[in-house]
Amino acid sequence: MKRKLMEILACPIDKHHPLDLMVFEEKDEVVEGVIICPQCHRWYPIRDEIPEMLPDELRKEAEDLPFLKKWKELVPENIIKEGKPFNLKG
Repeated sequence: MKRKLMEILACPIDKHHPLDLMVFEEKDEVVEGVIICPQCHRWYPIRDEIPEMLPDELRKEAEDLPFLKKWKELVPENIIKEGKPFNLKG
């Protein structure tokens, strides 16, 4: 994902802009990272340079939780414990 894309992205749930970007791996573009809505605490993974900005009902827990676990040392604690739609609280 190109960093410049962050200038136009808004949360698909509450339409908040701007969103926060955390980069875990970067080459010419952001390869892996997470986009966070500071207003509703939803997080959206970036995998293989593609931001996955899906609404809750289209997200898959079986895909999102392993991603969150993989990067839990770099993801903000409030997202780990209270992030939506999935978190590592339990």
